[in-house]
Amino acid sequence: MRLNTKSFLWYKLFNSSFTGLSIGMLFTIYDPLDPLVYSAGGIFLAIAMLIIAKFYDKLLNIKSFYYISLMVELMMLFTVIIFVLLQFSLVSALLIYIGYQFTFTFGGYLVRAETLVAQDKELLGEIDFNKQLGYLLGLAASFLFYETLKVGFEIVEPKIQISILNYVLIVLQCFIIFFLIRSFSRIEKRGAA
Repeated sequence: MRLNTKSFLWYKLFNSSFTGLSIGMLFTIYDPLDPLVYSAGGIFLAIAMLIIAKFYDKLLNIKSFYYISLMVELMMLFTVIIFVLLQFSLVSALLIYIGYQFTFTFGGYLVRAETLVAQDKELLGEIDFNKQLGYLLGLAASFLFYETLKVGFEIVEPKIQISILNYVLIVLQCFIIFFLIRSFSRIEKRGAA
C-alpha cells in the first residue's frame, strides 16, 4: 500500500473538524452515566493501550495503519448512528462511551504510525496544519450551528440541538471514511507475462 497525500490531508482536515464540531455534545450525552463508569473506562483504556504498545513491532506499518484507522472511523460512525437511533438514554450513553473509549485505545498507535507512514517532515507539517485547521473549523461550525438554531429557528433546547447535529455528523463521518479509503492505494504486483 502507499499513501495518497492529497486525500490523506483532506481526511485529516475532516477528521479534526468532526472532533471540533462534536466535542461539546458529549457532556450532555454522557449525563446519564455514573462517575464510576469513567473510572472503569479509564482503567480499560490504560490496559488496552499497554497491550497495543506491546504489538507495535507488528502494527507499525502502512497496511495496519490503514485497517486500524478504518476500524476507528467505522466505530465513530456507529456511535453517531447509535445516538440517532436511541437518542438520550443510559444505553446510548454507555454504548457511545464504550465506542469512544475503543477509538481512544488506538490514539497513541495512530499518532506513532502516522509519523512513520508520512515520513516526510514537510508532509508531517501539512498533516498537523490540517488537523489544527480542521479542529478550528469544527469549533467555529459548532458555534455557528448552535447560534443558527437558537437565533434563526428558535431551537434553544440543547437536547434537540444535539439530536439535529448528529445528522450532520453522520454525513461528515461518511466524508471522513470516503477520504480515508482514498488515502491508501494498493501497489499492484507485476507478474510474469
